[in-house]
Amino acid sequence: MRRLIALLPLLPFAACAAGAEKPVIAGLPPVPVTASGETDPVGTGKADAADDPAIWIDPTNPGRALIIATDKKAGVHVYDLTGKDRAFIEGGRVNNVDVAGNIIVASDRNDGVNAHLAIFRLDPDKPAITALGRAAAGAGEAYGLCLKRTAPGEPLAAALIVKDGTVRVGTVALPEGAAPTFTVQWEYKIPTQSEGCVFDGDTLYVGEEDAGIWRLAPTEGSVDAKLVAPIDNQRLVADVEGLATIDHKGRRYLLASSQGDNSYAVFRLPEVDYIGRFAIAAGTYGATSETDGIEAVAGNFGPDYPDGIFLAQDGDNAPRAQNFKLVRWDRIAAALGL
Repeated sequence: MRRLIALLPLLPFAACAAGAEKPVIAGLPPVPVTASGETDPVGTGKADAADDPAIWIDPTNPGRALIIATDKKAGVHVYDLTGKDRAFIEGGRVNNVDVAGNIIVASDRNDGVNAHLAIFRLDPDKPAITALGRAAAGAGEAYGLCLKRTAPGEPLAAALIVKDGTVRVGTVALPEGAAPTFTVQWEYKIPTQSEGCVFDGDTLYVGEEDAGIWRLAPTEGSVDAKLVAPIDNQRLVADVEGLATIDHKGRRYLLASSQGDNSYAVFRLPEVDYIGRFAIAAGTYGATSETDGIEAVAGNFGPDYPDGIFLAQDGDNAPRAQNFKLVRWDRIAAALGL
């Protein structure tokens, strides 16, 4: 969520030009990397519209991938890895998105009182998207969303985060000839507004925007919840936004958008040990700022992305509408010494 940063008394920033989008607080210096590509802009211009990306990987050809991303005021886009906009479907106010197999699920904010999941089917060969319907997900405004990677044949598992911080984890069913359903298996209330999330097995990491990253692990009849990476204005600067995981050289890493100072923090799992920070600096495709959603995936996607991809929403892609930047993961790993 993009916010105007309130000026605090006695801060020495009065000389900054009005409207200059400079962070009031800067964390530890990030290492710079540059983007290797970018997507076409989303269709909604002059607005905070691009929000969250996901990556579909071809199960029969793991080197082939597509980018699924939301225009949170209009619908869902499909881009190829050159950034070309290949397909779009209207969906209104869809916020976060994820993909499992050929099923796309987005948090549906069209009803601010009752949460829903918007569910689509991807035809990757055209490519094209077909709407499958909406699944009711309880009271509140749907906001964050992520899917759990499950084995073929297992139920599709999703985490839906209501804007007030209520987390609902359950299964999505797609009955033939009927509307999709979402059945809640467990629920936990994070104190304040939360959005970004990512699964690591059965464990769910959630970003509380003004507080930090929570680890939620379901137990018998309960949830083991702990704030594992608090906002400290060093590693993380509010808001904490998108979360993603990636495997590299036998280790697993958690990445977080430190939106307040236009950087990305990296933690090693399962310990949630802080590793370092990076920023996407100005280059051929421009820097990123005020990033909402992120995604990361390991793999060989050809000479442009031989060791994986990092995706980040760009909150300021002027003079064009917002879009998403693509970065070679091997360059991020090298910059951080992973």
